[in-house]
Amino acid sequence: MAGPTPEALRAIRAWFRLERCFDSFNAYLRQRHDITGAQLAMLRIVAEQEPVTLQQLRTQLVMHPATIGQLVDRIGARGLLTRRRAQPDARRRELRLTPAGRRLLASAPLAGPVRLRLERVDRARLNRLARAFEDAVVVFQLEEWAV
Repeated sequence: MAGPTPEALRAIRAWFRLERCFDSFNAYLRQRHDITGAQLAMLRIVAEQEPVTLQQLRTQLVMHPATIGQLVDRIGARGLLTRRRAQPDARRRELRLTPAGRRLLASAPLAGPVRLRLERVDRARLNRLARAFEDAVVVFQLEEWAV
């Protein structure tokens, strides 16, 4: 049986490099800001849309509602955002950043997928990136676990 092609090895190296970058970035965030990448991304989304309701987040994000709730609870416990009853529908909860949340956002690097929400990137490049990620799910045979 022949070994992997040079192209396959290049793709494997690129994937592992991306994984290592995310691991290093998340370690940096934990060490420097005591926050996870997912929590930071959530803060950026709240800042972008505030006030934002939990229902709006559930509609926009590809995350389980319990995961969103846990992120919001942890961020709120750190004093980085507030959760208040919305007017006029008190059943809804609105999220807003606190001054501490704003300071954290100002000091944390803008990196990772959330960067695409805030920075302009060429449309053709974004389309290629999206196709490559979608293709990776298929090539890696991960469709069964795709959400």
